[in-house]
Formats: sequence, structure tokens, C-alpha cells
Amino acid sequence: MSQQLNPALNTAFKAARKAGDLMLRASNNLSAVRVDSKAANDFVSDVDRQAEDIIVGTLQEAYPQHRILTEEAGVLGNERAEYEWIIDPLDGTTNYLHGHPQYAISIALLHKGVLQEALVYAPERNDLYTASRGQGALLNNRRIRVSGRFELNQCLIGTGFPVVDQSMLDRYLAILKTMIQKTAGARREGAASLDLCTLAAGRTDAFFEFNLKPWDMAAGALIVQEAGGVVTDFEGEQNWLNSGNIVAANPKLLVQMLKILAQHPA
Repeated sequence: MSQQLNPALNTAFKAARKAGDLMLRASNNLSAVRVDSKAANDFVSDVDRQAEDIIVGTLQEAYPQHRILTEEAGVLGNERAEYEWIIDPLDGTTNYLHGHPQYAISIALLHKGVLQEALVYAPERNDLYTASRGQGALLNNRRIRVSGRFELNQCLIGTGFPVVDQSMLDRYLAILKTMIQKTAGARREGAASLDLCTLAAGRTDAFFEFNLKPWDMAAGALIVQEAGGVVTDFEGEQNWLNSGNIVAANPKLLVQMLKILAQHPA
């Protein structure tokens, strides 16, 4: 890849590339990968842990004063640091363990709680999505934009099933039924970071999901925003990173998505 990255993203990409190489090597013999269950339908493998160690080590070497939030290890470093990295070393673990290529490494950098840099790397496809606040979003050095569709019956919607915490499953299924009836279709591919990047690249038109974690959303959300999209929680506010409930689309379509969500309150 010839993409020119700023120092923070360049460091993140070096880390992601090393972790991605590990994943590709391990994928040649998935039966040898040790897998533990954190909860029902929530798995962690040796590959997750090793990839996280690679990414954390690379970032800590370059930015020892920064805080790091990871899926597996939690908060590392100075809790009062102004800069915080949010990492998902393997988004789409279940896909990966089944040999399904829809998985990615997600890395975001915040300054004083505001997203500044984002990188999502899909090793199987060698696709690199990046964004820097105020500078647009790129896929493999090509600028990307969200789609301009806003007639719901022409729109393809991305989503994710609430497979870990199923307490909101009935509400989700009611919303999904309405979405299917009003749109051109819905897709569930199993890795939220890539779902958001797919939206940013204009390949789907909107995305919504319940109960995600910050590492599932942070990088992909900034990439959507820098591609011209809007990201909110289900009430149209900016609490999505804390609530875990996220909806994203172009501005006109987002209003329609929020109306559907409001028809099915908690």
C-alpha cells in the first residue's frame, strides 16, 4: 500500500499489519487455535490475545505516555492521559474461527475524549480504512463517501444481531421487521467495525446495532463521519460511545432511521 499516513496512523498500521500477519498464519490451521468462552456466544482465542499484545506493545513503545483501552486487557497506562487508544485486536472472532473472512483490526485514537484518528484493517482482503478528524476518510488511498440515497425502499441496511446480551432481542426483531419491510434489504456480516466502513464506502446506506462496546465502534464511527455520514445513539444524541446503541447514515436517511427506532421504544 502506498497510502501516506500521519505518524499516529502509521504507528497504528504497523501494529495492525503485524497482528494481521499473525491472523493469516494462524488461519492456515484453525483447529490448533485455543478458544475460550467469555460468555454465551462471546469467544476469545489465543489469536485475539496475541494480536492484542502485538498492538499494545507497538503503541506503548511509540507513545508510552498514552492510555490504552483494549477488549481483553481493559485500561492500560496512565488513566489521566489526554490521549487514549481504543483497540479491538480481532473484531469478528466468530467469523475468523469459522474461516469466514469478515473480520478486522480496529484502532482509534482520542484526545480529551474526542475521536481524532481511526484505522480499520481487514487482513484477508488487505483493505485499509483510515480517517483523521477534518481530513476525510480513505480506503486504500482512495477517498470514500457515504451513499446519497435517502429513499428507504432503495436502501440497503447493515445491522448486527444482539447475540451476547439477548435482553433486547424482541425489540431488535421488531425493529428489524420494520426495516426489512421498508428497505431494499438488510445485511448482518458479524463485525461492526467493518459494517461501519462498508457504510462509509457507500456499499450500504445505513447501519444500526444494540449494545456494542467502544472498541467495536470508535474507529468505524470516525471513518463514517469523515466520509460525510452522521453517527448518533437511538435518540439522535451523541451518547452512542457510552450507550452502545448506534445508528449511522447520511443526514437525510438518518432522520428516517431514527423515526423507525422511535416507533419501537425500550
